[in-house]
Amino acid sequence: MSQNTPARRRLRRALRPHISRTQLLVGLLCLVLGFGLATQVHANREESEFAAARQDELVGILDTLSQRSDRLRAEIQSLEQTRAELEQDTRGEAAVAEARRRASTYAVLAGTVPVTGPGIELVVNDPGGKVTASMLLDTLQELRDAGAEAVQIGGVRAIASTYFRDASGRGIVVDGQRLFPPYRLLVIGDPHTLSTALDIPGGIMESLRSAGAEGVVTQREEIRITAVRAAASPQYARATRDGDRKNN
Repeated sequence: MSQNTPARRRLRRALRPHISRTQLLVGLLCLVLGFGLATQVHANREESEFAAARQDELVGILDTLSQRSDRLRAEIQSLEQTRAELEQDTRGEAAVAEARRRASTYAVLAGTVPVTGPGIELVVNDPGGKVTASMLLDTLQELRDAGAEAVQIGGVRAIASTYFRDASGRGIVVDGQRLFPPYRLLVIGDPHTLSTALDIPGGIMESLRSAGAEGVVTQREEIRITAVRAAASPQYARATRDGDRKNN
């Protein structure tokens, strides 16, 4: 007897799933709504930290961002003024003055000269030895983002190449020098901006408290940074003139 009778064919067609245009449209709408919901949840998670912040904390964050913007605008104006002076200079005096100014700036950034100015003193008390090298690195980066122009950690002058690593036992190694708590940081920059940046929600101070440590900030009109670094000569890099530049 044949297995492919008309009755069996009708039964298979009846059992075969059929997807209508309406069902496809409903499915696509569900997919879009699900994606939108997931995106909103992700955004809410990112904003929840600031949504829980107090009004004075939010004002402090906005104030910090505003001061950073003001610094950038001032730097742009200074560079534009320097360019105009150099373009109008006929005797080379402006170029010499600019070269001296840049040499002084680079000496500060490279840590080869002592510096003084307004800023803060940050003392990190760590009775339980829970502060890690990465936490001190985050602190340094946060201070730089807030406009720190010079930083001394213990007896070490922090520069662009400064590194941190956890020491065996107790303490943290900074540029080869082992430091023990309490860690003392001297920072030159705008005192209010630096203090505010450290105490934003989810920031450095909160991380220290979560680890059982404590950060104490003192704003000062004058901070003296005496630690210096020896000037290092580059091994591979060399300065180029405009005429030496080549496109890859």
